[in-house]
Amino acid sequence: MKLFEGSVSPSLVALIVTVLLSEVSSLMFHLQPSAQKCLREEIHKDVLVSGDYEITEVPGQTVDLAVVDSKGGFLWKKEHAEKGRFTFTTDEYEVYEICFTSKVPHGQRGFPQEVYLSTKHGVEAKSYEGLDEAAKLKPLEVELKRLEDLSEAIVKDFGFMRQREEEMRDTNESTNSRVLYFSIFSMLCLLGLATWQVLYLRQFFKSKKLIE
Repeated sequence: MKLFEGSVSPSLVALIVTVLLSEVSSLMFHLQPSAQKCLREEIHKDVLVSGDYEITEVPGQTVDLAVVDSKGGFLWKKEHAEKGRFTFTTDEYEVYEICFTSKVPHGQRGFPQEVYLSTKHGVEAKSYEGLDEAAKLKPLEVELKRLEDLSEAIVKDFGFMRQREEEMRDTNESTNSRVLYFSIFSMLCLLGLATWQVLYLRQFFKSKKLIE
């Protein structure tokens, strides 16, 4: 059975690759002793996010890991984090922070710690391991399920981009209207000021009997 026939559109391939790359990010950084480093990211609503982290061990030092929203609420928190995974689902479209906090006992000399973090969003954050056994699906059916979820994510991204485009268009139209009204108001003020100046000067010249 052939699942795909003919050539695949290059634009479709580019779109799928872009979506996959945008949903997976990895980085490594050094966390200074007794310091905090937060990574901010703007994420859509109802998006599953997972992250794998690993922190190098330094005797006596600990690192706390927390995921917070813009209101300061904790979505995930772990003290003495060393290596593991966290998952959470966004409630609103806003900026979320993944914060690493180094703690060094008083009187002890601290050393930088190497932190590795890899985050995944949406389809890439979902785990399809064991789905074949739980739902009694064949490997090909599991892959088709993953592609189905990927297509739904692409449709949601298109919907979000269209919504943002409409919001930006409404904002531009509103701004243009305000600029137009302000320009008209400024012109009326200038005309009123010019008329007042003419009448005032005419009255002044008449009082000095310079004109009749």
